[in-house]
Amino acid sequence: MKYSLQDSSITLAEELPDQDLFPLIAEHTTDDILPMQNESSEGYMPLRAWLQSEWQQYKGIEVDVNQILLTTGNEQGMELLTRVYVDQGDTVLVENPTSPSILELLRMRGATIIPIDADAQGVLLHALEEFINTTSPKFLFVTPNFTNPTGVIWSLERRAQVLDLCRRRHVLIVEDDTYGDLYFDEAMDPVSFSTRYPSLFRLDGGQKVGGQVLYLGSFNKTVAPELRTGWVIGKRKLIELMCAEMPLGDCQSSALNQRILYQLLVSTTFDWRNHIALVRREYNIRLELMKKLLNQPVWRGARYDLPLGGMFIWIQLPEGLRSEALLKCSIPKGVDFCLGALCCVDKGDGFDRIRLNFTQPRRGELIQGMQLISEAVSEFTARS
Repeated sequence: MKYSLQDSSITLAEELPDQDLFPLIAEHTTDDILPMQNESSEGYMPLRAWLQSEWQQYKGIEVDVNQILLTTGNEQGMELLTRVYVDQGDTVLVENPTSPSILELLRMRGATIIPIDADAQGVLLHALEEFINTTSPKFLFVTPNFTNPTGVIWSLERRAQVLDLCRRRHVLIVEDDTYGDLYFDEAMDPVSFSTRYPSLFRLDGGQKVGGQVLYLGSFNKTVAPELRTGWVIGKRKLIELMCAEMPLGDCQSSALNQRILYQLLVSTTFDWRNHIALVRREYNIRLELMKKLLNQPVWRGARYDLPLGGMFIWIQLPEGLRSEALLKCSIPKGVDFCLGALCCVDKGDGFDRIRLNFTQPRRGELIQGMQLISEAVSEFTARS
């Protein structure tokens, strides 16, 4: 990002988890993992079968293993989709605000990006219907579970309404569920969470009906960031088209990572579900810490909603304070964050917003980083 300098010793800007919370892979895997030269372009079959079983058991998703494509993170899934589905000038609808990396990818493809604003329940239905009627979009990109950057989790009613509208108007939904496992309600197990907040892909019927939703996700935020393994599931014909665009060299380089990841997930010395529960508990502790830090007088006048999961807090700064000026003042102090404008389709929006990642910094770094940002806020407040 333009103002996120390497000199910053503490970053609250990135879309990364805390590496210290993840297993030392070497302790749970062996050294004799060799990729096969004729590995399928769809990815390592045992890992795809593991995902198929996991989704059926915990997410209520019925899917054929041949509908699953393994990728290098979820961003490659989006890249492959745009190669086969989006031409220069094509219209794409995007939940607004959204991930800066997704916006950058769509701009690089030459797409015409239309923002669909959202409230606490999800994207606004009337706005979505208006732009579907007037633009003939190629697809709608959304993150119903803990939207990046707002942390919003869509209501069941809004999920059903959006799916129904897109079905009737034959608009593909691209659903990013990267953060779906990072919910903080300890009273909910994975099955009850997925029942209360079912993915759009599940609501669409998965294997039995399906075809309206392309479902993306990644292990990068939950278990093995360094292995950069994600997935796409959807209608078989679309998966085949995307698979054909997969670079041969990338297939070969990611095959080893997929085998290592599979060995970790089935290891008798590693429990995937216990690990996710540990990560959720720690992130919830850090969110509570952020809540206390944001209760300091210097943040009076700021507006934000604490998320129920995910990795980010989306903050509207006190009146008169611009995020770009605050960042320029914060960086020399040794801390940075994500400018709100980077998350908005219209770069003129978000000038008074910032996104803070509360999961990557350790607890002590969070305290120090927020103190430094608070100092910068105080300096601007004193001037005004």
